[in-house]
Order: sequence, then structure tokens, then C-alpha cells
Amino acid sequence: MNLRAAVALLPFSLLLARPAAAQPSTDIYLYDVVVKARTVVLLHPRNLTPRAGYDNQPFFHPTQPLLYYTASAEGGRTDLRVYNYHTGAGQALTATPEREYSPTLTDDQQAISCIIQRDNGQQDLGQYPLAGGPARVLINTLKVGYHAWITPSRLLVYALATPANELHDYDLATGRDTVVARHIGRSLKRMPHQAGALSFLEQTPAGPWLVRRYDAQTRAVTTLAPALEGAEDLAWTRNGLLLMSDGQRIYCRTPGARGRWRPVRVKGAALPLKKASRLALNLANNQLAVVVKE
Repeated sequence: MNLRAAVALLPFSLLLARPAAAQPSTDIYLYDVVVKARTVVLLHPRNLTPRAGYDNQPFFHPTQPLLYYTASAEGGRTDLRVYNYHTGAGQALTATPEREYSPTLTDDQQAISCIIQRDNGQQDLGQYPLAGGPARVLINTLKVGYHAWITPSRLLVYALATPANELHDYDLATGRDTVVARHIGRSLKRMPHQAGALSFLEQTPAGPWLVRRYDAQTRAVTTLAPALEGAEDLAWTRNGLLLMSDGQRIYCRTPGARGRWRPVRVKGAALPLKKASRLALNLANNQLAVVVKE
């Protein structure tokens, strides 16, 4: 894997972009994880980003010990970074006058797709080749907030819209754009061992949030479970457990009517959770990244 910066530094005159709204100061903690049947155990917490500023939106490489994330930079910008949690080495992937968010490795593992926030308020979906080079814009007809890949040419998109944010099934090859749901949350995740199935959060008219399943083959939407109260981010274990956090603790449950939210087991040092939000679990299911407030 080539970890050199994907984008060269631009002249200082181009870095005088209008600053984005201030991001909260957050850190990314990494925990060792043991998953057995319906039990999740967390241990050995460590701070991967012990610095002031915004470090957020973690995404694991599926086969290498690499964690991609968004980090605040000078001038109100955010750039993408990668961290090797075996060696402790980190590297910038972008250094541009734009603001990049939500790094996601493409299926061919040759590029990072991300949200590119422009000075005019537009939020495009683009991708940066890991070998180096400028971004290629994939979607500029929606104000993209988050995304998850279904196939190499098709994805789910969280789009900012009025009167409610929307979930789109977008086909890059054909340009077909279908609205799947509205009043949705930001967490879009592939479901383990279910080809073409992704989960998202949707708010009911009565107020509570539900974890929903989207079948990309049939385009059917079904309910999996009520979301944990006060939570808006989730992760899936390899054996199909849901993980969410209420900001103070992490909980797990099985989908379905008989499941219930239970706090995960903790061994050793107390978890330094403070307004915990985003969760990411690696494919091997032995590392959990958790975003917490500094």
C-alpha cells in the first residue's frame, strides 16, 4: 500500500479559502475487541489522535492495519489522513484548499472516495487515487453528506435536502438516481454476509428512530430493530450484532423483535468515553474505533 500523500500541497494563495463552520474537538480511540456469540468485550483503549482539533469519521482498510479518518487542518480546512495501528505511523492523504470528509476505501482498494465541501456550500462526492493525483468528481448534482458503496459503480448517498434529508440509490454507470427514504440518519453501513444489503437509520413520524435494511437487489426496505435511544451511529460485528453508543457507554444487540440493547463488557481500564459518537469495526472484528469528545 502506497501511503505517500495523494495530493501535492497547493500554493499558499490558493489556501485562503473561506473557513468552514468550526468543527468540534474530537479524538479517535482504538479498542481491542473480542466477539463471541452474543457477547462483545472491549479492552486496552488507546488514543490514536492525541492532539487538539477535529479527528473523526474513521474507516478501516479491510485487509491491512490501516485506519482512514478526517482531521482538521490550518485555515479551517479538513484533510484526510491514514494511520497504521500496527506501526503507529500516520500520513496525510490530502492537503487541498477544499475540505474533505468521510473517507471510504473503494472496492478495488485503489482510491479513497470522500465528500468534498466547496467554498460555495456545495458538497460533491469525489475520489482520490491512492497512488497520487487530483480528485475525480463522481456526483455533483446532490449535496452529499455521507455515502456507502453497494457495487463498484453504485452507492447509497445521504443527501442534504429540504424538508428532510434523503437516502438515494445512485448508479454512476447509468446516472439513475432513486430516493429510497427520507428523514434518515448519517450512519450507512454494509451488513455482514449479506450481498447488496446495507443498513441505515430512519426517524418515524412519532419520533423514535429505527435501524432499517435496504436490499439493493430488490430495493425493499425492512425494519431490523429500534435504534438505541440517543444514538445516531452504528457498527456491525461479523456475526451480525449491532453496536451503538448513547454517548457514555457502548451497547450491543441482535436484530429482531426479541433482541434488546445490552452494555458491552469491559475488561481492564475504564473506557474514556465522553460523548462517544461514530463507531467503526475492522473486518477481522478485533479492533473498534470510537470517536469521543476531547
